[in-house]
Amino acid sequence: MIDITTLLIVCFFTFLINITESLAYCMRYSGLKTKQISIAMAFVTSTLLVSRLSNMFQAPLLGKMVDQTIMIGTAESLLQLEESFRTIIFSGFLGVLIAAFLAPTFVNIFEIAIKTFLRVGSIPKMFFMTITSPRRIAKIAKCIRIPNPNMLKNVSLKNIPKTFLVLNGFVASIYTIGVLASLLAGAYLPDFRATAIQLSGIVNGIATIMFTLLVDPAGARITDQTVHNNRPTSDVKSVVVFLMLSRMIGILIISQIIFIPAVDYIITITKLI
Repeated sequence: MIDITTLLIVCFFTFLINITESLAYCMRYSGLKTKQISIAMAFVTSTLLVSRLSNMFQAPLLGKMVDQTIMIGTAESLLQLEESFRTIIFSGFLGVLIAAFLAPTFVNIFEIAIKTFLRVGSIPKMFFMTITSPRRIAKIAKCIRIPNPNMLKNVSLKNIPKTFLVLNGFVASIYTIGVLASLLAGAYLPDFRATAIQLSGIVNGIATIMFTLLVDPAGARITDQTVHNNRPTSDVKSVVVFLMLSRMIGILIISQIIFIPAVDYIITITKLI
């Protein structure tokens, strides 16, 4: 029997991971608006600390869910674990969806953050100055924007490589199910679960290669071309919008479709080893 509290906590961390990673897309557009691309990219790394910490906290909870399933050892418990993992995947989609609604607000917040960093030169100092200053907090509050259709003006797929967006959806889906697939495979092979769990890298490795070689350079190219006035600013805005959209589709649809095939793949490799 899966503990509902544990499941909800894991879903929360998965939601947090995806909302953080999705909002990081906005940093590229904020960097363009402030003409500080290098600082914006450095901020992306800082922002993703939230994602990495969330991963660290949820990992033992996922392990607990698998251990409880193995202790029960019934077909029903394995099915319940699979359904719980699918719920966790869906919580990732919700994170991206909420990030899309928050994107206009965070573009403005990141823009203020970049300008403040240019003055103070330290992220911890900048953060402390902000939370201790009512005036700065009020300034951030003024950044809040309610999404509306007018914000999508000039957003178009016309000048954006379609393959780059499709691959981003696949990368997001693979990253989402990589660890979960290896954990479920370990539950099906309890005597070899340590081997199965370690094999999450063969799933995530595919996504890492795709992202490093095909997705990230394409996005950087569009941004640099815009900085050098070879593209309109609206192209970077379009990239941010469609990266979020492709990530949503990847997690909501592709992840759910390839989840069990990924589990079977890991089970097969585990048996071969």
